[in-house]
Amino acid sequence: MAPDTLTPTAPTLALTKEDGWLQPYEPVLLARQQRLADRLAVITKEYGSLGKFATAHQRLGLHYDAKRRGYVVREWAPGAERVSLVGDFNFWNREADPLTKNEATGVWELFLPDADGTRRLAPNSRYKLHVVAHGQGKDRLPAYLRRAVQDPHTNDFAAQLWVPEAPFTWTDQTFRVANATKGQPLIYEAHVGMAQEEGRVGTYREFADLILPRIQAEGYNAVQLMAVLEHPYYGSFGYHVANFFAPSSRFGTPEDLKYLVNEAHRRGLVVLLDLVHSHAVKNEAEGLADFDGSGNLYFHKGERGNHPGWDSKLFDYGRPEVQQFLLSNLRYWLEEFHFDGFRFDGITSMLYHHHGEGHAFGGYEDYFGPAADDDAILYLMLASTLVRELKKSALLVAEDMSGLPGLCRPIADGGVGFDYRLGMGLPDFWIKTLKHQRDENWDLGELWHQLTNRRAGEKTVAYAESHDQALVGDKTIAHWLYDAAIYTHMGVLDGDMQAARATALHKLIRLVTIAAGGEAYLAFIGNEFGHPEWVDFPREGNDWSYHFARRQWSLADNPDLRYSQLLAFDKAMLALARERQLLVKGPAQLLNIDYGNKVLAFARAGLVFVFSFNVSESFADYGIPVPAAGRYRLVLQSDRSEFGGFNRLDESVVYDTLGGGGTAEAPRLNLYLPNRVVLVLARQ
Repeated sequence: MAPDTLTPTAPTLALTKEDGWLQPYEPVLLARQQRLADRLAVITKEYGSLGKFATAHQRLGLHYDAKRRGYVVREWAPGAERVSLVGDFNFWNREADPLTKNEATGVWELFLPDADGTRRLAPNSRYKLHVVAHGQGKDRLPAYLRRAVQDPHTNDFAAQLWVPEAPFTWTDQTFRVANATKGQPLIYEAHVGMAQEEGRVGTYREFADLILPRIQAEGYNAVQLMAVLEHPYYGSFGYHVANFFAPSSRFGTPEDLKYLVNEAHRRGLVVLLDLVHSHAVKNEAEGLADFDGSGNLYFHKGERGNHPGWDSKLFDYGRPEVQQFLLSNLRYWLEEFHFDGFRFDGITSMLYHHHGEGHAFGGYEDYFGPAADDDAILYLMLASTLVRELKKSALLVAEDMSGLPGLCRPIADGGVGFDYRLGMGLPDFWIKTLKHQRDENWDLGELWHQLTNRRAGEKTVAYAESHDQALVGDKTIAHWLYDAAIYTHMGVLDGDMQAARATALHKLIRLVTIAAGGEAYLAFIGNEFGHPEWVDFPREGNDWSYHFARRQWSLADNPDLRYSQLLAFDKAMLALARERQLLVKGPAQLLNIDYGNKVLAFARAGLVFVFSFNVSESFADYGIPVPAAGRYRLVLQSDRSEFGGFNRLDESVVYDTLGGGGTAEAPRLNLYLPNRVVLVLARQ
């Protein structure tokens, strides 16, 4: 809708009251709110509530009926001509167990009584559905299956009836998200399979027992788990999901995943699920594509159902059954596995018909014009509403590169209801800078702009790099900085100047990002200590090797290597953030940018941060304006030898301000400022 077609009125939404440029688009925001209200009214009338609507997983799929004493299987496939249940229990006989169709709902159903011993489903039975459409039959995996397992010889996936010997016993009843994060999530992004040092697939229990203690000790308060939803190709990093209700069996059993989450909660760690509702794998053998032969069902029909860049299928968010499938998926992960929230992947792709492919977002018309996908926006509003209803404390993080205004504001304000957006511009800025700019040419003005250019009232997860920068084809910040020295000059006594530079800048980049970049912080597994290699999963191009799909913790644990020094600084940085509630008390206030000398100073949470990005020059009495007169002490500085620095600063020094105190001159500190160092000072 173009602005000249809108009738200007006095703004009624908090979002448009705060941003005058949004006022011409208030009718669009109000229309989105009304569409949500209308859809909720229909859902409430038909199901009683949104929460009850999101219970399809309790009815569809394979379930045991204790009253009737047998298993019931139900599947939505309105376009199918015939559906039958096949598996090892009936010797994969496609004629033995046909389902019956409810013509009104399109749901097929079959009851298998326990009494029929010749065909009785048993724990660990493998099964599929045989779906016939247009006279052609295909074996398919049920949409709501809870566990899929792969045959090691044929690589074929099948559903598996999983019946644990005893229900899992949760002990996290007193765990509270707010108590864990204190309002500032410090997120550790991790992949269970690649988290071990050995070249193999790690397990949920190994991650719980071996990696969670590291995450806790390092000072993070949240872990974000990638690749949990079942995916046929390990190398997809979990982003081509096939089975949305199945935790990946390559890492262990559902009870193993519950053990991981329960153990995280015992250690005071929030657990976020990296959720992919933006697209799905196109495979028919493992996924949902053309499930009933109609050409759409869960996905848009024709080319609209194909993602132009991801080689995957796109959901039809306007279809009630698809909304129910995805919303039930949210409920399932929250309730069955006690996840504390979600990081929604690929939201930009959902929000716009062009999926953000090759599109530069230059004005508000891009967000509220005809390119916006109203069905997807409605689904996201339903999703945030449901999550709030089920678990008020849950965290919702949006991966959006478009910068949609209101995405991370309450729906009542005119927003979509998420809590945090990922600050995707920051890692792009760092990689671009390291790749194309010499140190002496770094633009501190552009750095400050990237750190602080975010919408007021919408919280951002700041990060210097994530899994995107760690994947093969790109390079981590450590790799850009150290280059070949990351293999040859990492001894703490090694005097290599390139390695010294890299160590210094690695620390500065991380601290300036967390200190000024947002209201939450994220790091990718291993990158906090400068892991020397990228991530490359087993594939044909690397002879199916696990060498780069692991984490070398022994490097960080070795006090003779620089990796341990980077880790020590990361711990100190996080400790400062926690103790000072750094990310809660913001935003950062600029004190000084010295373009020539490459010095940046700002204040946040009662702290003064002074960064010298100077290549070679140190300053004896460098003046920095400060918010208040008084006495200041160093509470953190990056030049300690334990951090790989040169011990050029005396931390016992008390710095008295000059000026202020009723004088016309603003208070300032005169500091000894070595090159490539950050000083953090607090007023006594």
